[in-house]
Amino acid sequence: MKILLTTTSYQDTPGPHHELLDSTGAEIVRERGPLPESRMLELAGDFDAFLCGDDEITQAVIDKSLPKLKVIAKYGIGVDKIDVAYATEKQIPVSFCPGVNHTTVAEHVFTLLLALNKNLIEQANAAAAGEWKRMTGHEIMGKTIGIIGLGRIGREVAIRANAFGMKCIGYDLYWPNDFAEQHKVERMDGVTQLLRESDIVSLHTNLTEETRDMICEASIKNMKDGATLINCGRGELTHTSDIAAALESGKLGGYGADVLDQEPPPADHPLLGAKNCIITPHVGSRTYESVQRQAGMATENLVLLLKGQKPLAQVNDVPPPEALIQS
Repeated sequence: MKILLTTTSYQDTPGPHHELLDSTGAEIVRERGPLPESRMLELAGDFDAFLCGDDEITQAVIDKSLPKLKVIAKYGIGVDKIDVAYATEKQIPVSFCPGVNHTTVAEHVFTLLLALNKNLIEQANAAAAGEWKRMTGHEIMGKTIGIIGLGRIGREVAIRANAFGMKCIGYDLYWPNDFAEQHKVERMDGVTQLLRESDIVSLHTNLTEETRDMICEASIKNMKDGATLINCGRGELTHTSDIAAALESGKLGGYGADVLDQEPPPADHPLLGAKNCIITPHVGSRTYESVQRQAGMATENLVLLLKGQKPLAQVNDVPPPEALIQS
């Protein structure tokens, strides 16, 4: 039995997940993802299972992986890089890891937000270069933060925003009434109303065809002048060139993102070096604590499926395969 392991934080972080994976007795082939479709196609066809991050597992990759591929175990939450519908058609279970990284991603939101509002990067870099550069920043207390998507991460952002003395407004198709009432999150009628009323907007919605490029030239016009935008969701939720143009004009006061539409980005990506922009390399969930939770759950899902048992969490409604390892 062979397993393809592609996620780098899983490989780089010590913890019991390594022993659990070794306990399968499988040959583990390690790659440094996220892998594009072209590399996945080179590898596909020889593996019983993928333990993957944000690798492109397309219909073509799945076809080339059959008939041997039996399990796709996602390390993380987002499955937009996996053709889940086609995996379901081919009766391949796709597991994932909800509820393991929401606290650390929410912390990263405020890392980016505070760094932008306090001009932290520019001043720290100047000090390191021997220049005593002092700039005037902004408080976030009293500001209105609009949270698009109130799943686990969006809710953790609201909890922390309240602690900072911010006003919380939100929008979600599936409104969490009890949580919103408890944590004083005011419901907006739609994204447009939220953008108009927010000093800061934080994106936490899934990437779908409906949400792709939801923050673009047209929607940015609805935002307050000088508003701050934080994206720890998916890079494709925003239109890159429109964000760059809004930063240059000053319509957007700042953009902080842990995700891009191309990862890793080319050297000439419009947001690298853009004005009032901080980009981090998709590390919002990359803490020792979160990685161990996430890796543990991903591996447990994988092992359960290889034993012919139901995983802890699964995206699609497909039965487990026949057992490949003994219970």
